[in-house]
Amino acid sequence: MKRKLSLLVLLLTLVSMIALMVGCSSTANIAGKELKLGAIMPVTGPAAEKGKPGIDALLDVIEYINKEKGGAGGYQIKLDWKDSAYNAANVNTIVTDYTNSGVLMFAAMSSFEMTNAKGIANKAGLPGLAVFTAASLYNPPEHIYGQMPEYGDDWVAFANYYMQNIWKGSGKPKMALHLLNNTTGSSVKDVAKAKAEAMGIDIVDIEEHAATTISESDSLTRIKAANPDVIFISSTPQPTSIILKNAKDLGLTSKTVTIGLAHASFTKALIDLAGADVVEGVYGVFPTVTWDDKAPGIAKAKEYLMKNHPGDAGNMDYLSLWCTGLVSAEILKNAVQAVGYDVLAKGDATAWKAVEEQGFQKLNYNVGGIQGAVSYTAGDNRLAKTVKLYTIKSGAITAIGDWVTAR
Repeated sequence: MKRKLSLLVLLLTLVSMIALMVGCSSTANIAGKELKLGAIMPVTGPAAEKGKPGIDALLDVIEYINKEKGGAGGYQIKLDWKDSAYNAANVNTIVTDYTNSGVLMFAAMSSFEMTNAKGIANKAGLPGLAVFTAASLYNPPEHIYGQMPEYGDDWVAFANYYMQNIWKGSGKPKMALHLLNNTTGSSVKDVAKAKAEAMGIDIVDIEEHAATTISESDSLTRIKAANPDVIFISSTPQPTSIILKNAKDLGLTSKTVTIGLAHASFTKALIDLAGADVVEGVYGVFPTVTWDDKAPGIAKAKEYLMKNHPGDAGNMDYLSLWCTGLVSAEILKNAVQAVGYDVLAKGDATAWKAVEEQGFQKLNYNVGGIQGAVSYTAGDNRLAKTVKLYTIKSGAITAIGDWVTAR
């Protein structure tokens, strides 16, 4: 009897050990499964002042999501980021690689990068998230989505504010545009041409510049000759700093003319490059809050920034890409919960379709209040519709009012 009991105990022990081993193996297998996210970033080249804090934020937020939130739907996110150097040929190579490497979706920081990526991505059906956007990226709607409002939306928001709160003259105010010679500028030009007359604004001059410009004195001399009441600039921080310094030399400052900026350049990097005295009183539009805001999600962003990249403190491009990680994780979570990991694991057209239809198009997420809430509306691939107006006071970007719907 004792022998039978001993054998029974041994048998039960063996069964328990086998079950434990199987459980451990299963847990290890689940832990090893990842959801692959691509990111095209201008970390070097003429837009590096945006790309460097951008990739810092993306690395930090993915670390936070994986460590503290358990990844996306229980699966770790693997970030496959590439430096485009703000070069079209590099972008084409990167996005082609993404269509063959198991990436489920990708983000591109700049509208220039996504302009060059969208043809390949749309043909393959690979969904993309444009962080800084232009209307041409998703009109007509295909597989590219805008994380935040686009530059034409910035112009509308600023123009409305200017007409309602700044312009006190009679007749139409005269506006000059100074635009980067890619989608960062053309998006503003298209919207301004379409809407200025109805808004009671006279566009008197449109100038363009390159990302590598070293002087805009000639173009600003032409603008000054048009005697504008307001100048609107849509560019990145480095060329915008040159434009503003050249403008000051010509007597075009916030004391003599109203100056407004679209969101690509309106960040701490501009103040550092141009100098606080040059940018004093300049207005700008941006689709996130500032670091001083009380939004619920700011505390965690600050925690990781100070732990990993304290040099980015105060930079709103960091906040933009922190939101990119949060939105991307929400998209992947929606998709994996809807169709299961095995469908996404293939990283093929079927997986991309699931990410787009069950992820992007099922969004309803407030992004911790750091940027406008994201949701999908059929026929409109802009996921967020709200921006904030700011001005620079004593070297600090200062909010003017609450969120406004761009258009």
